[in-house]
Amino acid sequence: MDIIKTTIRNLQRLERTLAEPYSDIIRDAALMQFSYSYEAFWRMLAKHLTDHHGKIIKSPKQCFRVAFSTELINANEREICNMMTADKNMEIDENYEKNCDIVFGRLKSYAEAMGKVVGRMVV
Repeated sequence: MDIIKTTIRNLQRLERTLAEPYSDIIRDAALMQFSYSYEAFWRMLAKHLTDHHGKIIKSPKQCFRVAFSTELINANEREICNMMTADKNMEIDENYEKNCDIVFGRLKSYAEAMGKVVGRMVV
């Protein structure tokens, strides 16, 4: 399956999960689905940047920086991508449960932002 289809499938699953009534299980499932969506999303952007701009991308941060410089994403989307990166790399510590709830509260906006970028790319 190609990376665009994988990204779309993962985003659809994330959106379906977020539509469910809140519970700890739904929160944890949504966070896991966010992780899958995020990974597919940045890899999709990286592939596009390689294929269309000759850029070799090695990390999400580099990917979002180059995607912005090539106008694949706008300034607001870059900021959201940077927030997603920080949230994706959330540390498991004494505040983990609280942090999970905070990140869960951002997932809808993350899904929307990724969806907009993917939508522009598949037109």
